[in-house]
Amino acid sequence: MELEAPRTGRALVVIVDDRVAHGDNPDSSGPLVTELLLEGGFVVDGVVTVSADEVEIRNALNTAVIGGVDLVVSVGGTGVSPRDVTPEATADVLDHELKGISEALRSSGLSAGALDAGLSRGLVGVSGSTLVANLASSRAAIRDGMATLTPLAAHVIEELSRLEG
Repeated sequence: MELEAPRTGRALVVIVDDRVAHGDNPDSSGPLVTELLLEGGFVVDGVVTVSADEVEIRNALNTAVIGGVDLVVSVGGTGVSPRDVTPEATADVLDHELKGISEALRSSGLSAGALDAGLSRGLVGVSGSTLVANLASSRAAIRDGMATLTPLAAHVIEELSRLEG
């Protein structure tokens, strides 16, 4: 009998990208985040792609929270352009922010040379019993962000599950 590796929890990936949402570009971020989540012990429920629209982003995040995933990772829409509205949509979903994790993502990303991570306005926080995290969209920001986020997410999810149990 083979033992299954312990799982950290269930996760969903939300890609915020107008071009991908409209079929104009293939999605390269979703597979990367999925791979990194699987390596971190998560079961990935899926990848959802939405346009850079506050309502669409908020609906995707709320659907994930209502669906009971432990972690939602959104990628994209965290910068300084007028279409970068992921932080605003995320703020509407969160019960409270975890600013230390947001700052850790920015700091480690900048140290790794991912300028978009360092300039990101992305948020991290809790909605119900779900951890929600915004990452910048470059491959470097995603790789570094997931390396920083995964152990912190595991700890937060463990804390939240103790409160429920």
